[in-house]
Amino acid sequence: MKQSQLLKGVLEGCVLLIIGQGEIYGYELMQRLHAYGFTSVVGGTLYPLLTKLETQGQIAGNLRTSPDGPDRKYFRLTTSGVKAGHDFERQWAELRAQVAAVVEDKNK
Repeated sequence: MKQSQLLKGVLEGCVLLIIGQGEIYGYELMQRLHAYGFTSVVGGTLYPLLTKLETQGQIAGNLRTSPDGPDRKYFRLTTSGVKAGHDFERQWAELRAQVAAVVEDKNK
């Protein structure tokens, strides 16, 4: 299985968790993802995801003037986004435990 297929399933949750740490604009979010090792994430992946999350009401964005160029859209979690982030954490913990059990059993 390609890493991109695995990433597709968890990127949304990771984005919600990062935004949950505090307001952030798109490019800064991409830099944060890269710092976590998600170096294959590009604008063509991230920005449509942010639009989707905003349309679903999980994040809210507002434009702010930037001293370094064009205005920036900063995102924050909504109540729905906080819940979705918690749901992701729970689901990830369950999946992680299930995969670990399979891997550990294989290595016995």
